[in-house]
Amino acid sequence: MSLLLDIQTRNAVLTTMASLVEKERTAIIATNKKDLDAYNGEDIAMEDRLKVDDGKVDGMVLSLQQLASQEDPLGVERFNFAHDNGMQVSNKTAPFGTVLIIYESRPDVTIEAAGIAFKSGNKILLKGGKESLLSNLFLVDLWHTALKKHNASTDWVQYLQYNRTETQAFLENPSQRLDLIVPRGGERLIEFTKKHATCPVIVSGRGNNFLYVDADADVDMALDIIVNGKTTKISVCNALDKVLIDANLPNKAAFIEKLVAKLKESNVTIHADDAFSSIEGAIKIKDDAIWHQEFLDFIIAIGEVKNTEEAIQMINTYGGGHSAAIVTKNETTASTFMNEVDSAAVYHNASTRFTDGGQFGLGGELAISTDKLHQRGPIGLQHLVTNKWYVKGNGQIR
Repeated sequence: MSLLLDIQTRNAVLTTMASLVEKERTAIIATNKKDLDAYNGEDIAMEDRLKVDDGKVDGMVLSLQQLASQEDPLGVERFNFAHDNGMQVSNKTAPFGTVLIIYESRPDVTIEAAGIAFKSGNKILLKGGKESLLSNLFLVDLWHTALKKHNASTDWVQYLQYNRTETQAFLENPSQRLDLIVPRGGERLIEFTKKHATCPVIVSGRGNNFLYVDADADVDMALDIIVNGKTTKISVCNALDKVLIDANLPNKAAFIEKLVAKLKESNVTIHADDAFSSIEGAIKIKDDAIWHQEFLDFIIAIGEVKNTEEAIQMINTYGGGHSAAIVTKNETTASTFMNEVDSAAVYHNASTRFTDGGQFGLGGELAISTDKLHQRGPIGLQHLVTNKWYVKGNGQIR
């Protein structure tokens, strides 16, 4: 297998994949139904991620089409320097090599994340969860069809049908070269991968996203943003889990009453601290452990803070480093919040649900990293590259 496919071949494979996914739409959904029927349904968030419907197929097709139309992320010059001795020194983007993507229950990762890694010139190893096996194998077969059509080896996209023990053994002693691992799933999967991996890992981390309602907030805007962040899709890492309300918010009791009513319309279970323990039906928060939790369910925690500084402290203490929002009409307060909150994405008067590669103009994402190296937040095509130094001389020695 060649160490690098040229951009024309990569784009051709992606374009063919888009056509194949569209052509096989009915078969993809039918195959996925077999996975859904076999799932025990204990985790509603996982079931939501597992399900493939027409909307998800539309997303797969669009992602592949957009990837095929984007500029080649490889060979982009980032630095150029003319040395005093006549050498020409430059730095250009380069592929990682082999990228292993470990994921749970999301067949669309087999298309979208693999597509980004493939366009970036990397060999792809896919290790999906057992609950989506049939869907994943069907989609990998489409990858192989597209690769063969353009005379590219099927080794460029491989599926590892391993159980947990076999996966651990592979991570600890890979049977082939691994340059980067991206685990996409819950905390147990991420910790398992980090514990056993022998190469760099990009942590596609947990959500546990906070929103702070400042004393100068537009309360109607705050209601809309909170309800959107909590109820539109509970299975995603950009969903809202925690709401902090400033003690000095005018007409605070009326705001809480409206908020509770809105949340109950979507059957959201409310956990409340001492300040809001009188909320009808709310579960009183007994200890701080709940502030660490990512719910991935119709559950929200509401608490009171004295001021912006306390809100920032709470978010930096308990948040997942993913997304945090402030609702306020005060630009100075918003600026302080956005600069001091330690999250990959910070929002002023907008929903955390926008933390997404497509919504951020990246044309999709491999993952959303809560690490600070090498890229934070949504990792798009232009981020899934490393770099190389190119030094051209004519006999210089040091």
